[in-house]
Amino acid sequence: MGDSAKRIWALRISCADDYPGLQVECADAIRAIRPDNRIRFLRLAGCTEINSHSKHWPCLFPQHGPGKTHNRTSALESWQQDLVERYTRPFVRGLIHSDGSRSTNRVRHAAEGGDRWYEYPRYFFTNESADIAKLFTDALDRLGVARKRSNRNNISVARREAVARLDEFVGPKY
Repeated sequence: MGDSAKRIWALRISCADDYPGLQVECADAIRAIRPDNRIRFLRLAGCTEINSHSKHWPCLFPQHGPGKTHNRTSALESWQQDLVERYTRPFVRGLIHSDGSRSTNRVRHAAEGGDRWYEYPRYFFTNESADIAKLFTDALDRLGVARKRSNRNNISVARREAVARLDEFVGPKY
């Protein structure tokens, strides 16, 4: 978000052009909370910026501030936390679709008679912000989804039952 001399803020969300369905969902979400606001689609190289202007964006996103997200606190207000707890599945889905992926992990085992390979699906979530990563892991905990931290900014969901649980509601990016 950025402001102007009129104190009008711009919500700007960049969505990869590979996922036009997520662009539509993004615009629908903006429309749901600010139905009278105009939504613009700005085509850029490989992505589309979906933007909308309002003086009310700071009320809905009080975490916004100068600098990079991972260099400042990203704590939810109590009303936001209530929404995240009420809508944990869509919250996790949104986080994965923005900063995560579902992929197939291939593992090679050296065995007598030649290498053996096996594959399994897994989800990854990557974010530089420790606060946002904690929001993600707290939400997984509420859903009973096992996860492991691959490193300081990557969270992996790889257990069969945990992947199946996420598959129930995350769905593919489209």
